[in-house]
Amino acid sequence: MPDLRYIEPMLIIFSGLPGSGKTTLARALADRLGAVYLRIDSIEAGINGAALGAPDLKDAGYRAACAMAEDNLALGRTVIADSVNPIELTREAYRNAATRAGKPFAEVEVVCSDRTEHRNRVEGRRPDLPGQRVPTWADVEQRHYIPWPDNPLRLDTAGETPEASLARLLLMLPHRTTPAREPQES
Repeated sequence: MPDLRYIEPMLIIFSGLPGSGKTTLARALADRLGAVYLRIDSIEAGINGAALGAPDLKDAGYRAACAMAEDNLALGRTVIADSVNPIELTREAYRNAATRAGKPFAEVEVVCSDRTEHRNRVEGRRPDLPGQRVPTWADVEQRHYIPWPDNPLRLDTAGETPEASLARLLLMLPHRTTPAREPQES
């Protein structure tokens, strides 16, 4: 397991269909790194619950997540962005946020190649946010999602525990080549 002090502050952009293990991994990674965790589902639930309401979110959740990511990256924090992130437009928006903040990014596509396991995960999901509607297997099958054409960090979670997937992901992430400085005593 790598020494986590050597992971550069960066934007780690997750994508993948519901039930692939994306949110489980993103949360675990954020916890492990002490990173800022931005989940589109939570942002959209907050917007939907606002007093003014929002009849159609369109891209509001993604725009809010990109703005919060950029703010936190500028402060030198690692940020984990958790969303289906289905198209190039949203992926580019995240990359642009990292670039404007002057920080690197890593793109992680999470898949579950075992169709039966993937379906069981989707059908076993329960809402974890107020008013959340979890997708059905039919929703997942019909979801518009374009696989990343050149993503070097593609993680297949089929047949392994979340802990094993997290361990593999930590090895895949770019790391610093020089040690982090220890805090100076006053």
